[in-house]
Amino acid sequence: MSRYTGPAWKLSRRLGLSLSGTGKELEKRPYAPGQHGPNQRKKISEYGLQLQEKQKLRHMYGVNERQFRTLFDKAAKMPGKSGENFMILLDTRLDNIVYRLGLSRTRRGARQLVNHGHVMVDGKRVDIPSYRLKAGQEISLREKSQNLDIVNESMEVSNFVPEYLSFDAEKKVGTFVRLPERGELAAEINESLIVEYYSR
Repeated sequence: MSRYTGPAWKLSRRLGLSLSGTGKELEKRPYAPGQHGPNQRKKISEYGLQLQEKQKLRHMYGVNERQFRTLFDKAAKMPGKSGENFMILLDTRLDNIVYRLGLSRTRRGARQLVNHGHVMVDGKRVDIPSYRLKAGQEISLREKSQNLDIVNESMEVSNFVPEYLSFDAEKKVGTFVRLPERGELAAEINESLIVEYYSR
């Protein structure tokens, strides 16, 4: 299954979660899309809840099904809680860190910045969005990309950088200080349901 390229706002309304991170999708119509709108049947089975939680997380990070499952299997082999390990692995992707540093307003935009070769890691260009960062690595923009409008506009809007990252706004250089803790990751995700889904 390839990456989802359909209408993002419609998907956000279906999942009840702002996938862009801006919250705009749910402001006007905070209910599922479709002919019956807010009057749709609400009861969801246990399997349905697990699947919905899995889809929320998968679409939040923009990962296709095969990548998602492979990463889950990797997390399950690590010491500690599988669900937490899984979310930490997702959060250490390069495209996500670019988004967290505020260089892009959305993860989709961050993925595009990486794909188009604007981002460097430790001074070397990396164009793989799923590249996993390690503690101490430095993330910067290429010299030619320093004054991209999309980056400057995003930095004006976004001023929150998580504690596991450090960011020099003048130089547009960030450092991945340490692995994030569960409390610093998406609170709206119940990772235990995803573990249950894959444990069936």
